[in-house]
Amino acid sequence: MATVPVTDATFDAEVRNSDIPVVVDFWAEWCGPCKQIGPALEELSEVYEGKVKIVKVNVDENPNSPSQMGVRGIPALFMFKDGQVVSNKVGAAPKAALTSWIEESI
Repeated sequence: MATVPVTDATFDAEVRNSDIPVVVDFWAEWCGPCKQIGPALEELSEVYEGKVKIVKVNVDENPNSPSQMGVRGIPALFMFKDGQVVSNKVGAAPKAALTSWIEESI
């Protein structure tokens, strides 16, 4: 399962109402660090298929969701469990660090 694109309109359905934990990646096309972690998140979406959903929200196309979450810089990653934020992380990180963060959060 690849990462899932999410919009302001689908945010609640895909993230807050998910029956499994969700990693939300707030990103933009012009963001270099966002592009750096993109492939790692795609790989992790395969590794955690069925256990954790990884979604991407383009902040330029969907300004409401990042605003509600208080996103000030990207990439910004949020872990949701049972509709609530349980952890967040700002900035690029290597795949191993992202894996550790996901493991600690779930």
